[in-house]
Amino acid sequence: MEYAKNIIEGRKVACRETIQMCQRFLKDLENPAYDFNPKNAEFVIQIIEKTFVHQKGEDMQGYPLRGRPFLLEPWQKFIVYNLLGFYHKGTILRRFKEAFIMIPRKNGKTPFISALAWGLGLLERISGAEIVIVGALLKQALQSFNFLLYNLQQMGEDKNFRILDNNQEHSISGELGDGYLRIETIAGNSDRMDSLNTLIQILDELHLYKNASQYNTIKESGKAYRNSLCIGITTAGDNMNSFCYNRMKYCQKILNGTVKDEQLFIFIAKADEDPETGEVDYTNPIEHERANPNYNVSVSAQELLNDAMQAQNDPQQRKSFLAKSLNIYTSAMKAYFNIDEFRASDKKYNWTITELAKLPIKWYGGADLSKMHDLTAAALYGVYNDVDIVITHAWFPIVAAHKKAEEDNIPLFGWKDDGWLTMCNTPTVNYDDVIKWFVEMRNKGFKIDQVGFDRKFGREFFLGMKMHRFRIEDTPQLYHLKSEGFRRIEKKVKDKKFYYLHSEAFEYCVQNVRAIEQTDDAVKYEKVEPTQRIDIFDASVFAAMQMLKSMQKSELAKKWLKGGE
Repeated sequence: MEYAKNIIEGRKVACRETIQMCQRFLKDLENPAYDFNPKNAEFVIQIIEKTFVHQKGEDMQGYPLRGRPFLLEPWQKFIVYNLLGFYHKGTILRRFKEAFIMIPRKNGKTPFISALAWGLGLLERISGAEIVIVGALLKQALQSFNFLLYNLQQMGEDKNFRILDNNQEHSISGELGDGYLRIETIAGNSDRMDSLNTLIQILDELHLYKNASQYNTIKESGKAYRNSLCIGITTAGDNMNSFCYNRMKYCQKILNGTVKDEQLFIFIAKADEDPETGEVDYTNPIEHERANPNYNVSVSAQELLNDAMQAQNDPQQRKSFLAKSLNIYTSAMKAYFNIDEFRASDKKYNWTITELAKLPIKWYGGADLSKMHDLTAAALYGVYNDVDIVITHAWFPIVAAHKKAEEDNIPLFGWKDDGWLTMCNTPTVNYDDVIKWFVEMRNKGFKIDQVGFDRKFGREFFLGMKMHRFRIEDTPQLYHLKSEGFRRIEKKVKDKKFYYLHSEAFEYCVQNVRAIEQTDDAVKYEKVEPTQRIDIFDASVFAAMQMLKSMQKSELAKKWLKGGE
């Protein structure tokens, strides 16, 4: 309670998400749908603080921590009180079934979750507490196991438990009079995940998880228990198309109040980003404190400042510092664009499709139909008051959608719900579906002047567009031609004069663009990874090319009419 009030009243420095979490906590205390009983939370906190000791490390004065009592910090107690304190009114059913905890490195998350696992195991022993701690790699998971094993030995309790620590299994189990406890650590790629039946699931380093399938497989192992709890804990990564990043964005929506999910607890500590530019003042000690709940406890303020100065002077260190010390997601090194620049430009405008259809804009179309059995995209591109506007749409065959969404981690169904994608009921995307979209846009009032398309990727589409009275031009996919459209978009984004109607599908593709500068200032671009997609961005480039080509022709025509001046 005191921790939450200190955060809200500004007596303790905190980021935007931490403040929202504390506001949510105080609001939940007043919610008649829940009872708040701190008894179990206090039991777990007492177990940890009375029986656990540090395995390694030094305090801020440099004295060894090994063997000293493992005392929880206020933010750690706040997490425990939330997870174990709230119950559905008049029942013993806990409110929170899932937790998303995102904190920077070296804030003590591994020993904390290990100790929490032990405390939860003792608390739930009567239910036969099966607990699994999953690391993305076995080496990561073994840090938790070794911490638990060390503490059992320090307590002198290791002889009372069955301990398996070999190349087949790493587990601690034993009868506890009125109950049973078993804690096992496994790697996230283990074949044993499908056979799990666990009460508590703790997933470490979520940013390394390739897709939601891994997470869901482990979470669903708790379905046999009414009070199961799945805790995901992580640091930021550098893949903005990952499961973890999308999970973080979902959690931010819950904290903002735009999405309601009462069974998910959230704790996010990170530096605040500028709402306009998305940039972080990474040399500011206040941002360091906002991001690190163990500021000057396990993380030295001076060392953070030194690392920040190094990140400023040596740009190759910057991404790592932002991700690991300030908990800020960054684009992959190979990605060409900074997605925050696109978002900063897009946020300045808010025209709807209906409003855009009424504006005096000449629109130019582009389509990428190179793989009709995969993601297919089309775009309209226009200029209004010196602002470039792109409207995109995509198609995907429904028969392959579930497989591709899971294997390649593409949020196809989210795009469908938001209206940016249409699922086709055929094994491949039908050309008529794409033509139909252009016809619908024209019927809404969009004045489509021309559409650019590489004829070799679909003569049927080319002829179909002509039959529907569209001016369509054969535009070969040559990199020196595409460079013009690419550079146009790049410049407009830098000038904050680019608007894409807040499309998350467009953002996804932008983040996957890897570009190689050529000697003639042209650009060759491709996907960062084979499993990713850039088709929506590609269609936008085609449409921009078509607009630039038309503008060039009209300039030549003006000169000719003026007598070649």
